[in-house]
Amino acid sequence: MKSRSALATWLSSLGRSRLARVLEARKDAASPPEPRSVGELADRLQRPGSVALALPRLALPHLQVAEALAALGTPASRDALAALLGATDHETTRQLDVVLEALADQALVWPDGAGRLRMAGPLRQAWDAPLGLDAPLEQLLADAASEDLRGMLAALGIKPPATKSQRLAALRAHHRDPEQVVPLVAQAPAAARRLLEHRAEGVPGQQPFNVFGASGPGLEPGARWALERGLLIQDRQAYGPARMPAEVALSLRGPGRPAPFTPVPPCVRSASVTPAEVDHEAAAAATAFASRAVSVLSACSVTAPARLKSGGVGARELARIGKAAQADDAVVRLALETAYDAGLLGVDGDRVAPTEAYDAWAEQEPAEQFAVLLQAWRNLPLTPTESRDEDNKALPALAGAPPCNDCVQARHGLLAAAGRLPARQGATVASDLGSLITWHRPLTHSSPPDGTPFATVIREAEILGVLARGALSAFGIHLRTGDTEALGMECRRLLPSATATARIGADLTAVVTGTPSARLASLLNAVADRETSGTASVWRFSAGSIRRALDAGRLRDAITADLAAVAAGPLPQALTYLIADTARAHGRVRVAPAACVLHSDEPALIAELAAHRKLAELGLRQLAPTVLISRSPLDTTLATLRAEGYAPVAETAEGTVRVGGTRPQRAAAPVPAPRPGAGDRGRIAATGTAKKPAPADPNTLAARLLAAPPTTPEPAPFDGGPPFATDTEEIVAGWAKHLPYSDVRQLAYAIDADAPITVDYVATSGNRTVRTLSRLELDPPYLEAWCHLRQDERVFTLSRIHGVMSPAPE
Repeated sequence: MKSRSALATWLSSLGRSRLARVLEARKDAASPPEPRSVGELADRLQRPGSVALALPRLALPHLQVAEALAALGTPASRDALAALLGATDHETTRQLDVVLEALADQALVWPDGAGRLRMAGPLRQAWDAPLGLDAPLEQLLADAASEDLRGMLAALGIKPPATKSQRLAALRAHHRDPEQVVPLVAQAPAAARRLLEHRAEGVPGQQPFNVFGASGPGLEPGARWALERGLLIQDRQAYGPARMPAEVALSLRGPGRPAPFTPVPPCVRSASVTPAEVDHEAAAAATAFASRAVSVLSACSVTAPARLKSGGVGARELARIGKAAQADDAVVRLALETAYDAGLLGVDGDRVAPTEAYDAWAEQEPAEQFAVLLQAWRNLPLTPTESRDEDNKALPALAGAPPCNDCVQARHGLLAAAGRLPARQGATVASDLGSLITWHRPLTHSSPPDGTPFATVIREAEILGVLARGALSAFGIHLRTGDTEALGMECRRLLPSATATARIGADLTAVVTGTPSARLASLLNAVADRETSGTASVWRFSAGSIRRALDAGRLRDAITADLAAVAAGPLPQALTYLIADTARAHGRVRVAPAACVLHSDEPALIAELAAHRKLAELGLRQLAPTVLISRSPLDTTLATLRAEGYAPVAETAEGTVRVGGTRPQRAAAPVPAPRPGAGDRGRIAATGTAKKPAPADPNTLAARLLAAPPTTPEPAPFDGGPPFATDTEEIVAGWAKHLPYSDVRQLAYAIDADAPITVDYVATSGNRTVRTLSRLELDPPYLEAWCHLRQDERVFTLSRIHGVMSPAPE
C-alpha cells in the first residue's frame, strides 16, 4: 500500500508529456477500460502481471540497477546506490542517471518527495537473493522480541533505546556502517570470522547433521558469537542455518567489491557501409522474399496443404510447397507463418487454405504485399524458421504453439541492437550482433544448437532485408519505431513495381524479370510450369501444361489471346503450334459420370425406358442401342423402375445377379456442432469481425488523468461507494471475492466488449497459472472462454480468479 501511495503521488507530480511517456511505455496499464484517476493507474502499474510484462523489455544495465536497489532495500538514497554500483566517476554517474530515468519512464523505480528512490513491490520479488544477499535486517527480525534486540545491542556495546522500533533502527544503523562492522568482525574469534567472511561472499551455510529425535539442529562453528550480536539471525523455530542480513554482507564486502554495472554495450567488429549499399542489399533481399512468398501462397491456393493430426503442416507438405514455389524451407516457413498471422491463411477443416483477404492481397503491388508480411513478422509470437526442437525432431509449421514472448523480445532486441550501431557502420559478421542482443534483452532465452546466440532471428532479418551489410536497413528503422506509414513508403521506394509482361521465346519458355503481377502469374501458372523464381522467374510450356489449362475450362483461342496480350512481342510459332496440336487431341475420349448402368438385349425396351416421362428423374442417358446410364444410385433406380411396372434385377460388379435383402435402417448418433476454435484466428482477422478496442492516445489520457480528482480512488460499491456501472460488474463482484474493484471493472469490461483478458487463476489443485482468455461468456458462478494456453474452450470458476491484467501488447 505504501508503494502504491508513493507511486500515485509521484505520478501526480509529473507533467503531461512525462506521464504520457509512462503510459506509452506501460501500454497494458492504460488499456481499456481506461483508468479514471492517477490512483487507479498506480494500482495497475503495481500489479505483478504488469511488472512481469515490463521486465523482458529491460536492458542489462536497467536490470543491474534494479537488482542493486532491491539488495539495498527501498527507500534508498541515490548516493548509496551509486556507491554500491561503483559509480564514482563523472561518466559512470551520468550513465546511472540515464538508467534511472529510463526505469522511471517504466514506473518501476522513481524518486519520492525526500529524494530517495523507491521501486515497485513486484519488481523486488523478481530476485530471490539480489546480488547473492539474504533478506534485510528488518524482515529477518520482524518476529523478534524486543528483549532479543536489547541483548544484541548490549553485546555490541550500544545503549538500548526504550522501544522495539528504536532498538531495530539502532541495530540497522550499526550494521549499515562498514566502519563499525569491519573492525568488529576483525576482532571476532577465528571460527566466527571465517564463517562471516564466507557468508558475506555469498557462500551458503552448511546445516550440521542431526540424529533423528534430537532436540534441534546444531550450530555452525563460530555462529553463536555472530548470533549474539545480530550479525547472523536464527529462525525462531530454529529451522535451517542462521542467515546473514543484507546490511551486514554489504558492509563486509566493502567498496572493493561493487555490484555489477555494465552501462556500455559490448563492442562489435564493424566496417564502413554507405546508405546506398544498405538500400541496395535490402531491396534485393526484400524483392526476392516478396516474390517467393507470392509463389508459396499461390501454391497453397492451388492445393491447400493438409494438416497433421497433431496440428500444423508437416515436413512432406512443406517440401511440396517449396518445390512448387522454388523456395527453401526457411522461406516457406517464414511466408506461411507471417501470412497466417496477417490473416491471409486460415484453418479450414483438415487443411490450411487462403482466406478472402488473400484474394485482395494477391492483387496488390509487391511493396504493399511485403509490408503486410513484414509487419506481421515484427510481433510474431514464435520463431517461424525454427525447424528442429531441442531433441532434433522436425517441427511442423502453423502448429499453433503457445505464444512465446522471448521470440518477440529477441526480435525487438535485434532491432534495438542494430539501431545503436554507429552511423555508416555495419557488423562485419552479422552473427556478432548476438552479444548486443543479449545486452539489450538479457532475460530473453536463446539456446541454439550451434551455440551462436540469436542466430535464427538474425538470419530471418537478413532474409527479409531488415538487416543488410550488418546494419539496420530503412525497413528495420521504421519497424523499430512502429511507424507503419513510413514503412509503407520505404517499401514502395525500394521494391520495384510488378511486371505485367513476359518475354516468350521459341524454346517454349516465358521469362519475367522482377516480380510478376498477380494477373500475369495466374495466367502463366495455369498454362505453363514454373522452373525458377527470384529476381527473374521462368515458366516452360509443354503439352501437359496446355492440356491442364484446357482441362480447367480454357479454350484454345482464349489461351492464345491471353498469352498474346501479356507477351512483349509476337507469340513464337512453336507455341501456337503446341497449343493447336494439344487442343486438337483434347476431348477425343469422353468420361461421363454414372451412378449405375442399365443394359438389355432388346433395343426397343432400352428406347422405351429412355423416353419414359416418369423415369426422367433418374437422369437416364442412352449411350448405345442396348445401354443406358443413370445418374441416380442403383437402389433408387431399381425402386423407380419397379414402381413403373418393370422387372429389373441388380447385378454385382462381376456381372452376376445380386440377391439379398435390405438391411434395417439405423440412425447415427447426433454430433453437436463444434464451437469456433483457435483455427479461426486467421479467418477472423481477414474478415474483420472481431476488433480489439483502440487504445487511447497517451497524451490525451495523460491530460485527462492529471485533470481528474484526487489520486485516492472512490470506495468500491461493496464498500459503500457509488453503484456499479453495469450489471456485469455487479455479477462479477458477487462471485469473484478475491478481486479488487479495479480488477472487477476490467474483467466486466472484457466480457461486455468481447475483448481478450489475462487472469491469474488458481486451479483446484492449488497450482497458480496465468491464462490469456478470449470469447468470454459469463455463466455465474463460471466464466466460459477460449484459453490461449490450452488452445481449447475451458470453464473457469470466478471465485478462483485472483488477478486481472491486460494481455501482452502486440
